[in-house]
Amino acid sequence: MRNPFLFILPLIAIAGTNAQAEQIAPTFSQKLDIQVRYDNRSNRPSREQYRLRYYPSLAITSAWSVNSFVVTGDDFSSSHNTFGSDNTDYLYARRLYLRHETGSGKTELGVIPTYKGRVSSTGLSKDGWITGVRHVKQLQNDTAIEIVVGQLANAEASEAFNIGGEDEYFEIEYSAKMGQRHSYEASFERMLNGTFARAEYRLRINEQDTAFIELVQRTDESAAKVVVGTSGEFAASAFNTSYPIEYFAYYSYIDSSFGERAELIEDFLGTGHGGSLEFSGVLSEKHDVEWFIRADVVDSVSRLLAGVKLSFDS
Repeated sequence: MRNPFLFILPLIAIAGTNAQAEQIAPTFSQKLDIQVRYDNRSNRPSREQYRLRYYPSLAITSAWSVNSFVVTGDDFSSSHNTFGSDNTDYLYARRLYLRHETGSGKTELGVIPTYKGRVSSTGLSKDGWITGVRHVKQLQNDTAIEIVVGQLANAEASEAFNIGGEDEYFEIEYSAKMGQRHSYEASFERMLNGTFARAEYRLRINEQDTAFIELVQRTDESAAKVVVGTSGEFAASAFNTSYPIEYFAYYSYIDSSFGERAELIEDFLGTGHGGSLEFSGVLSEKHDVEWFIRADVVDSVSRLLAGVKLSFDS
């Protein structure tokens, strides 16, 4: 199936019927963010890059909506184009899906996102896609269960809507909050001809800082990925002014036999021991402009990223 509208249009018609019953006029919203960055990596020449992310959404009723995602980049975990390059002028739609959302959970059907909410360090790239259905059910006591059934391929972005011929994907996840300080997730995944068990624990140290540990064990091979880190915010003082700066820091280890799943994370550098440290802050609240600087090291490969991001909503 080459045309993604063929499988989603009947669902839009059903939602439209509900819209008439509820007598709510459809509303269109959109979000665009633009990032420009400098990428200096030890094993290749430095690059100046840009990224465009566009999120259009049509709310048919208070519960039903049709959503899409268009972004630069050419594959599952890459969303940047390089200035001055003749062969990296990419811009593709990577998602198109119907969402039904209520206070008890949500269902997404089509070419859907790889995540239900916050993206974990061990999760798939937030710019990727899965072809299938996701259902999230909110349970009692701040718990939830998520089930995803569909297909996934480590493929080029231009093939995101080429339905069929991909590897089967299955995920079931249980998540819970324990008071204001503790939360955890546990899941089982099958993708790319491998099976994986994933666990995550997060501890709210104080109002500003959170520590976390994440583990993905490949159950059909003796291979794992582990991430330990912390994130939060601190205040930098200068000229009698307090300036908030967000930070994100972690150590990670990925076995070399972990498989293709390792390559589907954000900005994959390589397997082995690694670490990352990132700082970011606001340049202009009025115009929604942020800056960031980040350093990554994985075994013998190092990288420095620095740039700015602008966001627009309507």
